[in-house]
Amino acid sequence: MTEIETTSATAATKNTRSTAAATASRTTRSRRSTEKTTAKTTDKSAAATTAANATTTAAKATSRRTAAKSARSTTRSAAKSTARTATKAAAKTALSPIPGLVGEAPAPTIPVTEPGQFGRVNILDITPNEERGIYPARVELGETFEVTAQVFIEGRTKVGATAVVRTPRGKETARRAMTCVNPGLDRWTVELACGERSDAKPWDADFAAVKRQLGLWTVTVEGWEDTYRSWLHDAEIKVKTGDDVENALDSGAELLARWAVTKDARLNAAERNLLKEAAAKVADRALSPTDRLAAATTDEIRALHETNPLRDGLSESAPQRFKVERPKSSFAAWYQFFPRSEGAYVDPATHKIVQGTLKTAVSGLERAKAEGFDIVYLPPIFPIGTTNRKGKDNALVAGPDDPGSPFGIGSALGGHDTVDPLLGTMDDFKAFTARAHELGLEIALDFALQCSPDHPWVKEHPNWFRTKPDGTIAFAENPPKKYQDIYPIDFNADMPGIEKEVERIMNLWIEAGVTIFRVDNPHTKPVRFWQDVIAAVTRRHPEVLFLAEAFTRPGMMRALSYVGFTQSHCYFPWRNTKEELSEYLLETNGEDGYYQHNTFWPTTPDILTAYIRDNGIAGHAVRAVLAAMGSPSWGIYNGYELIENQQRPGFEEQRDNEKYEVKVRDWRRADKYGIAELLTSLNRIRREHADLFSYHNLTLLPTHDENIIAFARHTPAELTANGKADTLIVVVNLDGHNAHQDEVHLELTDFGIDPDKGAHLRDELTGREFDWHWDNFVSLAPWADVAHVLTVVR
Repeated sequence: MTEIETTSATAATKNTRSTAAATASRTTRSRRSTEKTTAKTTDKSAAATTAANATTTAAKATSRRTAAKSARSTTRSAAKSTARTATKAAAKTALSPIPGLVGEAPAPTIPVTEPGQFGRVNILDITPNEERGIYPARVELGETFEVTAQVFIEGRTKVGATAVVRTPRGKETARRAMTCVNPGLDRWTVELACGERSDAKPWDADFAAVKRQLGLWTVTVEGWEDTYRSWLHDAEIKVKTGDDVENALDSGAELLARWAVTKDARLNAAERNLLKEAAAKVADRALSPTDRLAAATTDEIRALHETNPLRDGLSESAPQRFKVERPKSSFAAWYQFFPRSEGAYVDPATHKIVQGTLKTAVSGLERAKAEGFDIVYLPPIFPIGTTNRKGKDNALVAGPDDPGSPFGIGSALGGHDTVDPLLGTMDDFKAFTARAHELGLEIALDFALQCSPDHPWVKEHPNWFRTKPDGTIAFAENPPKKYQDIYPIDFNADMPGIEKEVERIMNLWIEAGVTIFRVDNPHTKPVRFWQDVIAAVTRRHPEVLFLAEAFTRPGMMRALSYVGFTQSHCYFPWRNTKEELSEYLLETNGEDGYYQHNTFWPTTPDILTAYIRDNGIAGHAVRAVLAAMGSPSWGIYNGYELIENQQRPGFEEQRDNEKYEVKVRDWRRADKYGIAELLTSLNRIRREHADLFSYHNLTLLPTHDENIIAFARHTPAELTANGKADTLIVVVNLDGHNAHQDEVHLELTDFGIDPDKGAHLRDELTGREFDWHWDNFVSLAPWADVAHVLTVVR
């Protein structure tokens, strides 16, 4: 402390008014303890203690009204002087737990009685905290996430910070020390988790226990004066230079003794005795100053400072809310197929395709299970209209055998609440979902809120559609594109009526076994509409999740996530260069990940990029590794295993698009390419290292070659199921045609790796093992290994 700071602090101490009323009960306990102690000291100390006690009694008698008003803070204020007229020495003697020592008044806890008030230690800018905390950050149960805050105090006094996690019922489940990562900006950070990960499905008996853990959890940041560290910093200098040594060591002895009896430190008997013995040694003038200081800096005491510190001036932030959602809200592996293509075959007599049904589509469930996926996503399974039906590859005129697009919903046979009779019945669908549940698979159903001209709503609710001046209903268009087979919904005339009908329909499918809705183009409907619908549906069925198929502006994407879309499609398919991927990986796995959960799909029925078209089997492998390892949630559209990468000319989508036709596939060919085996391995790695897959723990690793990208995921031991730290390192060659060599830098200490020993790694794709240190050579070739997926063995 500078001379000016010292003078100011002394003046402030002398001019501070007594706060006896706020600390009455605690001071009384301190007085009683002091009376017993001072009976054994010199007459001079006894006289000083008597003076302090007399003054305390007087202050107590004259301050009862204030004491009653401040009762709530009384039990937390342990350090303020209780006498206006007592001498400084007497007040300090009363506070000292060691006979004969003059103890310094520790920083008090200042009550915070209204929003915006500061405590003794200042806490600002807690993240995440978007939109002033109106929309809480979203995490999956047990998902690791990061909280940061600015924590500081005046002058050069040192501070510490702790984060406390509590359930919706207020029960404390975790208390973790925060780490200062930027002293110049007072920025502290910590990794946390709300509850423990679970793989319970909504239909499992043990899901009820999971359900009780969902809801709004809180994280409170506690800032406190780190008295021990502040003292140690000065004491080490003073002992070394011989400057005011006795006062420095006496202060340390008093601090250790007070630490030993502080309830907030949560010490056991052995730890309390350790501190008391250390305090006695530090106060023992028969020992050398060096030995006395050493008694306060043993490994045991330093360890206690990390786990059970003395926390003076304890100050709490306002609780930060986190919406904790069920398993699969973040960590999920999706698999999409069209039921009408599963089991489809060519009739040898007519040479026409016979489409599959919900009964034959069980083969798709079994394939998804075999490859390790846990969610099966189906396109709309409702009756398809005939008016303006689209033909092959979106042709304006359909042929007599063209089945139409499942997105042209509705016919005389029914609408969104009906199973297409060509696929089966509602009972067939219930049997399908029952089989999926037996396999441990969830069913996600596409919900496209649009109609064919034949949909029953067109006649029953004409005001739900926009009518042109000539009296005709307007079909969907995005000039110059026209979608004559689809009528979009107009929400302006009767949004409450539409909401009620959509809620009815969703509840019907939920009762049939659907647990997730993949919503088609939600950004083309009012955000408030989705907010109302999702709130109504999840009020009855809190286990239901929503995936947004929205490619639009950031503001709309954020709004959709705020109102309840737990996951979303994203621009991953178009992020292919090292620069693009580096930026997008950090965006997905950063602050945005508290709200928008990007799901990485290499392809969809609507998306087939030039990269997939041009890089063959290696390109499919590269994009699968990046998708599976780059995001907690990823998905595969079937046919990927068969390298279906022929583009429709002039469009970034497949030729012979399955949206407009029934596909007959020979799945025996999958073994030829090896992609199905890779998908299975990637899902196995994800399951075995589930604690690593968070939207908040990805780090890019430096490389030099523009075709080599590397990143790591790390979860500390305190947040894993087995109590061991887990680290995954992914290195990918983005070039599907040429081999590349590079050097990957691994900052060992950032991942808890001892630099003297390095890391022993195992490639989870090949089983090969490597020893890594700071800088590590890699060589990847598309005809051998396109990627390493490495785990730290030791």
